[in-house]
Amino acid sequence: MFKNYFKIALRNFWRHKFFTFINVIGLSIGISSALVIYLIVHFDFTFNQNFDNGDRIYRVVSNYTFSGEEAHNRGVSGPVPEAVRNGVSGVELTVPFFLLNQPNVFIPEKGRVPVKFKLQDNVILADGRYFSMFKYNWLAGSANTALNSPNQTVLTSDQAKKYFPQLSYSQMMGRVITYDTISVAVSGIVEPLKENNDFTFHDFISYSTAKANKALSDELSLTSWGGTTSSSILFVKLAPNATAANFEKQLNIILKKNDPPKPENKGNTRDFALQPLSDLHFNSIYGTFDSGNPANKTTLYGLLVIAAFLLLLGCINFVNLTTAQATQRAKEIGVRKTMGSSRTQLITQFLSETFIITLLAVIISVALAPAILKLFKDFISAGIKLDLLQQPHLFVFLFLLIIVVSLLSGFYPAALLSGYKPVLVLKNQASSNTGKTRNAWLRKSLTVTQFVIAQFFIMATVLVGKQIHYALTKDLGFKKDAILIINSPWKNRTLSKNQVFMDKLKAIPQVELVSAGKAAPSSTSTNSTEATYIDGKKEIKIELYEKYGDPNYINVYKLKLLAGRNIQYGDSTRAFLINNTYAKLMGFKNPADAVGKYIDKFNGDKRMQIIGVVADFYSESLHSAIKPTCIHISNSYYNNGTFHIALKPQTAGGNEWKKAIASMEKTWKEIYPEDDFEYSFFDESIAKFYDSEQHTSTLLTWATGLSIFISCLGLLGLAIYNTNQRTKEIGIRKVLGATVTQIVTLLSTELVMLIVLAFVLVTPLAWYAMNKWMESFADRTTISWWIFVVSGGGMLLTALITSSFQTVKAALANPTKSLRSE
Repeated sequence: MFKNYFKIALRNFWRHKFFTFINVIGLSIGISSALVIYLIVHFDFTFNQNFDNGDRIYRVVSNYTFSGEEAHNRGVSGPVPEAVRNGVSGVELTVPFFLLNQPNVFIPEKGRVPVKFKLQDNVILADGRYFSMFKYNWLAGSANTALNSPNQTVLTSDQAKKYFPQLSYSQMMGRVITYDTISVAVSGIVEPLKENNDFTFHDFISYSTAKANKALSDELSLTSWGGTTSSSILFVKLAPNATAANFEKQLNIILKKNDPPKPENKGNTRDFALQPLSDLHFNSIYGTFDSGNPANKTTLYGLLVIAAFLLLLGCINFVNLTTAQATQRAKEIGVRKTMGSSRTQLITQFLSETFIITLLAVIISVALAPAILKLFKDFISAGIKLDLLQQPHLFVFLFLLIIVVSLLSGFYPAALLSGYKPVLVLKNQASSNTGKTRNAWLRKSLTVTQFVIAQFFIMATVLVGKQIHYALTKDLGFKKDAILIINSPWKNRTLSKNQVFMDKLKAIPQVELVSAGKAAPSSTSTNSTEATYIDGKKEIKIELYEKYGDPNYINVYKLKLLAGRNIQYGDSTRAFLINNTYAKLMGFKNPADAVGKYIDKFNGDKRMQIIGVVADFYSESLHSAIKPTCIHISNSYYNNGTFHIALKPQTAGGNEWKKAIASMEKTWKEIYPEDDFEYSFFDESIAKFYDSEQHTSTLLTWATGLSIFISCLGLLGLAIYNTNQRTKEIGIRKVLGATVTQIVTLLSTELVMLIVLAFVLVTPLAWYAMNKWMESFADRTTISWWIFVVSGGGMLLTALITSSFQTVKAALANPTKSLRSE
C-alpha cells in the first residue's frame, strides 16, 4: 500500500513540477531557518546544565543603592567565604575563587631563557572544593590533594600541552610554572569541561598560595569588609531543604555586624543576594566571568518567533497551492472512492505526499545549514555547529519538525480533498459554490497572513536601521573621527615611561594632538564617586562620573567649553571641569554661575573647585541618558595610561595614517619591548556599542528577504493557477475589446486589496512592537510615518512585479488559442 502511495506521489510531483518546486523551496527556507535558529537557541539554553545538583548551586553577588541609583557586582568582599562557611546554616558546600588579571607565564628550561606566554586569561586561585562542586575528569593527580598546599597548580590538558608540548601528563607533574613572580608546581591535569558552560578556566593556582604571598593577599583583601572586587567570586551549594531567601537573610545580618551603616552614608545600601547557576549565562547585570556579553533571552525568543514565522510562511504556501489545485485531482478522488477507498486512506495518501516533500525539504536544509552558519559566523558562537553524529538531539528535532510541518501543511488539504463526494466528482460538480467560496476565503486569509508577516519584518528592519544610523551619526558632544587610542601596558606602566612615549608620539608628523588620560569621553569603562554640593539651603548629593585627562583632553575630542577655563598642568588635584548636566542639577541655569563654586564632599571628604563647564556629551551609548560628569587632571600613572591621539586629515587615497601607526609601533617597541602593540580607532569603539543592534538588523534583513521571497513564490504559484483557471474568460474579454492594461488590472485588483488589508492589520501591531523596542534607548529617533508607507508600498510593488510575470503573459496571449482549446 505504501509503495503504491509513493508511486502516486512521484507521478503527481512530476505532473506539477513547478508547484512541487515552489513547495519544496518554500519549506526548505523555513526549515533551514528553523534548524539554524534551533542550533543557536539550543546552544545557549544548554549552558551550565550538566553539573550535579545544579538547581542548588548559586553565585553570591553584591547589590548597592548609591544616591538612589542601583549598582551591581558579581563579586563579594574578601571575608565573605569564611563568614558563610562558619556562620550561615543550610550550606552544603562553599566554593570561593579569585580571577587573576592576565598574568605573564614563564616556563623555566635548563640552560635556556624561560619560555614566556604573555597575558594568559582564565587563570584563577581555587582550592579542592572547586573540583568538588564542578566535576572534571582527572588525567593526572587527584581532586583530594591537588590544591591542598601553597604553590600548586592544576592545568587543563589543552593548557598543559601548550606549556609542555613534549611531555606526557605524568612527566608534567611537579614541573615549575611562574605566574608573573609566583612560582608553583603542577599537581594535577584535568580534561576541559566538554559541555556548554561558562567555566572556561584552564589554570588553577592553590588558594592558599595567596596567604603566602603579600601582594596577592593584599589584592584579595581577605580581612576587609569595606570593598568589593568583581574578581572575588563565591559559589555555594545549598542543602536540599535550604532556601535562597533564608541564606540571604543570614548573610546580610553578618554583613551589618561587620560593616554597619555609617551616618554619613545615609541613603546608601548594600546587601548580598544569590544568583541561580541557571541565570549565570543570561544575566547582563552581573555578567559571567569575562568581558563578553551574556546571552539575551529576549533575543533568543525573538529568533524562535522568526523561525516560526518563516516555517508558517512555507506551510501557508503549501496549503494555498494544494487547495488551489484541488479540482485537478477531483476525478482521481472520485475513482478511488468508487473503487472502495476510505476517507482515512485518502488522507493518508495526501499526508504521505506532504511527508515526502517535507522530507526532501529537510534534506536540503541540512545540506544548507553549515553554509548558513558560516555566513553568520561573525556574531554567533564558534561552538555552534551542525554535527549529526555528535548531536543526537538533532535527529529528535528534525523528526518532530517533519511531523509537525507535514501535519500543519498537509492536514487541511488532505481533509478537503478526501471529502469530495464521488457522484458529484464524476459529474464534474466537485466544487459547489459553497466549496469555492470557502476555499477562496481560506486562500485569501492565508495570503493576507503572509503579507502581514512580510510587512512586519520590513517595517522592523527599516526602523532598526534608522535607529542605528541615528546613533552613529548623532552629534554626541565630541569629535570621534581620526582619533587613535593606545593603552600603555598596565604591568610595565610608569609615569616616566608614559611621558617619554607621549613626547615621541607628538614628534610624529601625522599626529596633530596627543592627550594622556584614562577612558575616552564615551567608553564602557566608567568611574564614579559620590559628590555633595551645599548651596546654603540644602545638600545636593549625586553620583558623579569621572573622566581623567590632561589639558589636551578636551582639545583632542573638541569638547566645547561653555564657561571658565580648561584644566592646566599647574592645577592641583582639587580643581576640575564639570558638564552642563551637573551644573543644572546644582541649580545653575547659566553655566558661568557654576565657575568658582566648590563641591563640598568629593570622593569622601575631598573639596573640589569648579574651574570650568563643558557642554554635555554622551559618556555611554544612547541607551543611557547623559550623566553628571567631571573631568580632572591626575598625576597617577594608572589614570594617565591611555593615550588619545588626534591624527591630521589624510589626503584622498593617501597612506599617512598607516605610516603614523607604523611609527607609533616602532616607538612602542623601544619603550615597551616585551609588550604587544595594540591600538583602536575611537569611532570603531563607538560603533561597537551597537553590535547587538547591528546583529538584530542583519537577522531582520535576512528574515525580511526570506519572508518576501517565500511570499512571492506562493504568489507566483497562485497567479499561474488563477490565470490558467480564467484563460477562457481572458480570451472572451480580449475578443470583446478589453486592452492588456484592463486585463492586467482585473487580474491584479484582488492582490492589491489583499496587500492593503494586510497593511491595515500590521501597521498598529508594528507600531506597538517598535515602540516597545525603542524604549531601551534614552535618546532615540522618531517612528516616522514614512516607515509604514515605504514598507507597504515596497511590498505592493514587489508583489505586483512578481505576479506581473504571469498576468502580463496571460493578457498578451492570443485569444483564439484559449477559445478553441476544446
